[in-house]
Amino acid sequence: MASTLSRLSWTFLIKRNAHLSRYTATVFTERYTQIQSFHSQQQRQEKRKIHEKRAYNLLTYTVLTSGFCYAVYKWKNDIWEGIKSLSAYNYPIVHASHLPPSGNDQNRDKYNFIADVVEISAPSVVYIEVKDRRRKDVFTPYSVSAVGGSGFIVSHDGLILTSAHVVLCKPNAMLQVKLHDGSVYTAVIEDVDVCSDLATIRINKTNLPVMKLGNSSDIRPGEFVVAIGCPLTLSNTITSGVVSSVNRPSTEIGMHNLHIGYIQTDAAITFGNSGGPLVNLNGEAIGINQLKITAGISFAIPIDYAKEFLKKVEARRNKGKKDLQSGSRKRYLGMTMQSLMPDILVEIQQDNKYMFMTHGVLVWKIIPGSPADIAGIQPGDIITYANKEPVMCSDNIYKLLEKPGTIHFQITRGTTTLFIDVNPEDIV
Repeated sequence: MASTLSRLSWTFLIKRNAHLSRYTATVFTERYTQIQSFHSQQQRQEKRKIHEKRAYNLLTYTVLTSGFCYAVYKWKNDIWEGIKSLSAYNYPIVHASHLPPSGNDQNRDKYNFIADVVEISAPSVVYIEVKDRRRKDVFTPYSVSAVGGSGFIVSHDGLILTSAHVVLCKPNAMLQVKLHDGSVYTAVIEDVDVCSDLATIRINKTNLPVMKLGNSSDIRPGEFVVAIGCPLTLSNTITSGVVSSVNRPSTEIGMHNLHIGYIQTDAAITFGNSGGPLVNLNGEAIGINQLKITAGISFAIPIDYAKEFLKKVEARRNKGKKDLQSGSRKRYLGMTMQSLMPDILVEIQQDNKYMFMTHGVLVWKIIPGSPADIAGIQPGDIITYANKEPVMCSDNIYKLLEKPGTIHFQITRGTTTLFIDVNPEDIV
């Protein structure tokens, strides 16, 4: 029974497949006949030409591309050099410089021009210390240092040029000079010119290195300069900068008593630099460091004024006179003042404590043991009146020092108004 059913199924499938085969062949024949009948002989030729043209173009492109790739591969180095030369023509190629091998001092010798200046000039710069013989140090038997400054040697026989305010001594003061090699000598004041704030002192020493004096008349704004001095008692301190102005009027910086055109520089100058040299790149002194207003703004007395002063010193010495201004009496307060210029006044008036301030001078520095210090004047005080007259600039106070007697100051200290009397001492 099973085998009979199997045979029937197989017979049915064979017959069914036969019918399907005949149906497929009939459909294919009809469709093929339609296609053949649709394309004419002319159309078949045109189609063949199109295929032949496409094949020809493809072959042409293949040959050209192969040739181009072969040429690029063969001449790639020449092509690359041509591209680099073309770019070099349009844009310059900058190559990094190579540092010299280790141990080669070529750059140091070539570019350390400041060191060359210092090597020439520093040996003639000295540190000046003013000691008060009446005051002794608590821990040592030595006199207390009252003030310090700088100077430089201008003669082989021990003549030193400095600022007058560094060495203007009250009675019982002693000057000590420390040379570049560390040796210390006692000095005496020879000549003082308060108007130009210059002075000469002398030590008992010969064969000293002398500072070369240049010309301040030919310096230019932007010129490199080096300031050498002893700020804060630190001997042989070097700072450098450029000249900002070659002739800054003294009235612009509140120095009404000194009718000098100052050299302005951004070389760092602080307390103790006063009297030291401002040196050009030839190692010549072109100025005497004077004062600092703020960071980056410092001033020096032109060396041409100092040359005139030294000529007068020599003339006075030949005549046997000591003081350049022996005909007038000079007295000593012991403080550095700054006139309140309009821009400074505007800034001060922003503070409620000084909003009604219209004139005065600012006390910049007080020398320990000086008449101003003993009377109680402090740095930062503003002197508004002297002997009941309004103080408009520091020149008003300097004129009072030419007269005898006590000076009565009215001082503003914060929100407090003080009345202080000072007895100036005669300059030795």
